[in-house]
Amino acid sequence: MLQFITHRRRPYDELSGARAVLDGGCRWVQLRMKDASPDEIIATGRPLARLCRDFGATFIIDDHVALVGELGADGVHLGKNDMPVAQARKILGSDRIIGATANTLDDMLAAVEAGADYIGLGPFRFTTTKEKLSPVLGLDGYRSIMSEFRRSSDLPVVAIGGITAEDLEDIMTTGVTGVAVSGALLSADNPAATTRHFLAKIGLTTPNS
Repeated sequence: MLQFITHRRRPYDELSGARAVLDGGCRWVQLRMKDASPDEIIATGRPLARLCRDFGATFIIDDHVALVGELGADGVHLGKNDMPVAQARKILGSDRIIGATANTLDDMLAAVEAGADYIGLGPFRFTTTKEKLSPVLGLDGYRSIMSEFRRSSDLPVVAIGGITAEDLEDIMTTGVTGVAVSGALLSADNPAATTRHFLAKIGLTTPNS
């Protein structure tokens, strides 16, 4: 799994950045506009939803459970300070994807119990694309947590937080299912080509879902 998290980085906005990585084969996009109003998220989310449908990509939004239906999104990703997963599940039902952010083994087990479909575990290292960062885990932290977690759950786990192409070989040995990235793709000279490189590195030679 390769999940792209949108953000603005010149010369890209949310839509053009997503198009670039979709052209490269990414098939999972998370719309993240943390400080935007619901109206601004809808204005960006509607064309992004259409773009994802055109590419056959999974489209989820960050935080805003109430906008999932409005945008026709496949689901939502919830941070540790967002709506609880169990509450979101009651609202969205069983057909929508719910991802949950985790930083510790206890966070992960709680997400499983609450009904999350996947876990975003991180941060791997410091990243400038997210404020109020939880403690950095590093490779050893991932190995320790994933070893314990896999004793009781096979829920998909996505590594996140400052991950580069050079990290992929090692991080994929820890038991994670994939990675979520943003700046590493948009800062590249050719985001589509870099996306293809990421996919190959994590063992996905064809567009993933």
